[in-house]
Amino acid sequence: MFTGIITDIGTIVAADHRSGTDAAFTVESGYDAASLALGASISHQGVCLTLISFEPIATGSRWRVQVSQETLDVTCAKEWQVGTVVNLERALKLGDELGGHMVSGHVDGIGEVIAVTPENESHRVTIRVPEPLAKYISTKGSIAIDGVSLTVNEVDDVTFGINIIPHTWQVTTLGRLKVGTRVNLEADQVARYVERILSRKT
Repeated sequence: MFTGIITDIGTIVAADHRSGTDAAFTVESGYDAASLALGASISHQGVCLTLISFEPIATGSRWRVQVSQETLDVTCAKEWQVGTVVNLERALKLGDELGGHMVSGHVDGIGEVIAVTPENESHRVTIRVPEPLAKYISTKGSIAIDGVSLTVNEVDDVTFGINIIPHTWQVTTLGRLKVGTRVNLEADQVARYVERILSRKT
């Protein structure tokens, strides 16, 4: 479980895409290797992945993760290459501060940026979502975009808008957003549970 508060940006330094099967990636990060553990869960661009190996390096740590075909099918991980940068967040521990909202690291779908507009010191971004996902997005509700916890400003059918403050723009990969960028989306878990409950009553 995560909160959508990014604690580092990692870089893909090796990418092994195998046709029709899983992929594997090697990531370098500023995380202290002494704080990591084999089998630990880390959110990579909003995707919860398991460390299958890791080692210390001069600048922090380097680790390897494996991504299943199912995950590749529904996330932007299929597009990761050497040099791709990814938002990172360590899994919550008991007693940690919940600074964003509850994020599972299970991506619901891929959105596409259709507008990026500077607004004072912030940026307003509009994203188109897959139609089945749109029902879970509501004004002033929470959403995770590439692992970042954000508040929805407005919703219009299959598009929604967010405002990204300068700090978030600078310390996450969202500062690289432009028209046409594809992003991992995870809807608020509460919205999904409510929809499930209501659908069972009808």
